Amino acid sequence: MSSKLSFRIASVIMLLHTIGHTMGTLGWKKTTDATKQSVIDQMVSHRFPFMGANDSFADAMDGYGFIGIFDLAFVAFLLWVIPNTQNGNTNVGKWIAIVLGMKLIIASVFEYIYFFPLAFIMTATAGVLTLYGYSTFFKSK
Repeated sequence: MSSKLSFRIASVIMLLHTIGHTMGTLGWKKTTDATKQSVIDQMVSHRFPFMGANDSFADAMDGYGFIGIFDLAFVAFLLWVIPNTQNGNTNVGKWIAIVLGMKLIIASVFEYIYFFPLAFIMTATAGVLTLYGYSTFFKSK
């Protein structure tokens, strides 16, 4: 597999992860399970002061979700453009690729611990493909 293809596949995987994360962020307050809905209602209805704001746990969860959407989309974008650095400053591309690959591997560990298998698999696969792309794309540059 070419290094450019590995970066592009990693980008598409992260774009799919972004779509799934967006659906989860926008729909987490909707459930047919009465116990879950009770917990969600408590998270939404109770507000408390924290660091200068008066928010609920649901507000914080929404905020983290929206930040995650943009983070995942930005990662997908970077993975798509890394191979285009070939004719430019390859040192920038090298640093972006290695740091991004390591970030994805570390994030996948947190997803494994705190979330669910599909998120872990998608991020870990994108991380491995990114590091593979790094190792082959920049080896002679």
